[in-house]
Amino acid sequence: MGEIFSIIIAAILTDNVVLNQSIGICPFLGVSKKTSSAVGMGLAVTFVIAISSVVCWMLYEFVLAPLAIEYLQTIIFILIIACLVQILDIVLKKFAPTLYNSLGIYLALITTNCAVLGTANAVITNGYNLLYTFIYGTSIGLGFMMALVLMAGIRERQERTIIAKPFRGFAIALVTAGIMALAFMGLAGMFA
Repeated sequence: MGEIFSIIIAAILTDNVVLNQSIGICPFLGVSKKTSSAVGMGLAVTFVIAISSVVCWMLYEFVLAPLAIEYLQTIIFILIIACLVQILDIVLKKFAPTLYNSLGIYLALITTNCAVLGTANAVITNGYNLLYTFIYGTSIGLGFMMALVLMAGIRERQERTIIAKPFRGFAIALVTAGIMALAFMGLAGMFA
């Protein structure tokens, strides 16, 4: 149980995919203007990361490794992720058109989100079993969503604040992301 807890804490806080590993930055900065779209994107990414990690792990363990074709790992993982994103795209378009429209191009960009592929590769590198793979993938997604929602909340507040002209817009978003990353790096010292 302690190992599961440490996987969850590490994935969400101390090794946060966006703020500590610096992958998945494009949707982090692009969709973090409104909290509502940040929650939607966070849930979509969490779903894709959790499911793709499990599917990729099973393909690796039961197909690629036994056939000694591990060198195809990246290509196959990208295909799996692309298929899952297409399914998510169809489902959101049908059942949540408002969310689908608010996410815009960023929904399709989940396919190229480095956090998704990075997580699928990490479960293989770390040697996780199926349960740990699902827990790790879900926790990475929740950490991504937490960072996205925090950033969106800060950016919404910044819209109502007077900011010096050179820092307005994207510049203040980068400064904010940097300060958030420093705060999350400080958490690593608490759990070391």
